[in-house]
This record gives sequence, C-alpha cells and structure tokens, in this order.
Amino acid sequence: MAALLRRYGTFVAVALVIGYFWLELPSTFLTGRNLLNISQQTSMLAVVAATMTVVMAMGDFDLSVGSMASLSGIVAALVFISGGSAPLAVCAALLCGLAGGGVNGALVAYVGILPFIATLGAMTVFSGLAFKLSGGQTLFGDAIPHGFSDFARGGVPLLSTGLVAPDLTLIAGATVAAAWILLEQTVVGRRLYAIGGNAEAARLAGVPVRPLRLAAFGIAGLGAAGAGLMYASRVASANPTQGAGLMLDAIAAVFLGQSMTEEGEPRVPATVAGVLILGIIGNGLTQLNVDSSVRDILTGSIVIAAVAVSSYGKTHTR
Repeated sequence: MAALLRRYGTFVAVALVIGYFWLELPSTFLTGRNLLNISQQTSMLAVVAATMTVVMAMGDFDLSVGSMASLSGIVAALVFISGGSAPLAVCAALLCGLAGGGVNGALVAYVGILPFIATLGAMTVFSGLAFKLSGGQTLFGDAIPHGFSDFARGGVPLLSTGLVAPDLTLIAGATVAAAWILLEQTVVGRRLYAIGGNAEAARLAGVPVRPLRLAAFGIAGLGAAGAGLMYASRVASANPTQGAGLMLDAIAAVFLGQSMTEEGEPRVPATVAGVLILGIIGNGLTQLNVDSSVRDILTGSIVIAAVAVSSYGKTHTR
C-alpha cells in the first residue's frame, strides 16, 4: 500500500484537480488554446525549475533564483536605456546570472558555507542590487526596443490547426531538453547524482565535487537570468520584484516531481510535470476568479502533501 501511495498518489491527486476544473470549465479548460496558454504562462518557471533540478540533484538548492531573475531583467533594461542593442542586453543579463550563480557555487563548494545560508544571503544582496540599480522603480519606455518585447508575443504556427506555439514555450522546451540531456545522458549528470547520494564517497571515487558544485550553481544562475529576460520581454519592462515568486514555485515544482518518481530523486521530466501541475492549478483558479492568495495556500498545501507522501513511501517500503 505504501509503495502504491508513493508511486501513484500524486498522479491521482492531479487527475482529481484536472477533473474538477474540467467539470467547472467544460468549454475553456481542456482546449488546445488554453493548454498553449498554460505552457506560455509557465515558461519562465519551467526554465528556473529545470536548472534548479541540476542543483537539487546534488542535494543542494538555490534560494536566490527569484531575486537573480529580477536583477537580470533590470540589467537588461538599463543596457537598453543607455542605448545598447538587444544582443548586448541579453549577454549582460546572462553574464550577471552566471556570475551570481558562480558566487553561490564558490561560497558553497570552496568556502564551505551551507547552501541555505549562502543563497539566502545572495538572495538579499541580489534583491538589494535590483532596487539600487532601478531606484525602486519599474523600468520601461521607448528605450526598450519593440523587437525585444514583441518576441514574447510571437510564436510558430502549428500546421493547419490555427494554433501557435509561443516563442517563450519553445525557449523553455529547449532549456528543459538541455537540462535533461545533462543530467540523464552525460557523465557529468551521473556525477551530480553521485554527489547527491554521498558527496564524500563521490570525492573518494575521484569525482571533482567542488568544480561540479560551482558549475551547477552557475547553471542555476543562468536559468534565473534567462527567466528574467523572458519576463522583461513579456511585459516590456523590468521591475525589482518581478521574480519574487519564482524561487518558491521552482522548489515546489521539483519537490512535486520527486514525489512522482519511484526513486524519489530530482528528475527533469518529473520537474516539468510539477511545473504543469502548478500552472494548471493557477490557470483554473484564475478562470474561476479565485483570489491569488488561495492559489498560494493551495500550492503550499500540495507541496506539503507531496513531500509527506514521498516520505511516507520511503519509510514504509524499506
């Protein structure tokens, strides 16, 4: 019974949630247009969660991804305002994310600070920098080129269906595919999971634990920066708090995914399933005109339940 609960409990709960929204919104919920809308709405979260999975495969996590997304968006907007081109703005934002992630990785891998403490401090620093650089204001206006903001509204037609796959969804898909290949199809991925299983044993076996930790946090920083750029493109502006909810939702998605895997490890496909669960819930509640605070309560409850199911299954199947 415990094994069945662990393996299928989350799937049953998700099926019930989808069934409820389908009954309440029969004409709008399970349509191709709405499903593509959900994929676009969750594209930023998918990028952050997929790259967060790389860090969590080692048993670590990064609390600073939300504030890094905000900071990277601000950096891109400032480059535009100063007359810089779109490629320069994108490169500056991505370098910002890579540098921030690298600092986190160095603090954890080489200084020996616990990930919780290191990334909590970095979260505060990145948030403070975002407010300082922006003056606490939303940055927008004619300086942000239309080509940059129009990108988030574009897409690729899906044959003769009349539907369009959003560009943001395609970027998220490419990021997810890259993270999956890294973790599941390369030696680096196997070594990251070895570190997550037992870092000291991995080190004794010749795994370069410190450089890999540094690289994994760098990847998480890049993902956060990418999400910040996607958000800035979507709203044609940058705000020092725009990435505030990404960190909790990304961790929630990874934990939800873990509860669906037999081994209970962070896996990219399972993380994507977790992202879609959160997106489906948010979309359904929005269509039902439910207050956003209820979504937060429900999301937190689902994460607690998923972790509880996973823990129960582990304890009772040994």
